[in-house]
Amino acid sequence: MKSKYIELTLGSHIISHGYDSNNKEITEEVTVSGFSKKIVAISRIKSVSEKYILTDYVDGRWIYWEYEEAFDELKKQLV
Repeated sequence: MKSKYIELTLGSHIISHGYDSNNKEITEEVTVSGFSKKIVAISRIKSVSEKYILTDYVDGRWIYWEYEEAFDELKKQLV
């Protein structure tokens, strides 16, 4: 049985807070000096690109995380 959680090494991220009245996305960029390990529920992961992992968050927000793992290795753990 696959785990419900995954350990990731995450860094800077972009938080999407939704859209304004002109349908423009409201984002907040958070820049950090390095990466740190986090345990993330796999059910929160919505997509993975070579640069970002998109996760959902409370109140309908989304977070685009930079990650340190190799894309192909991460893909093997999730598929």
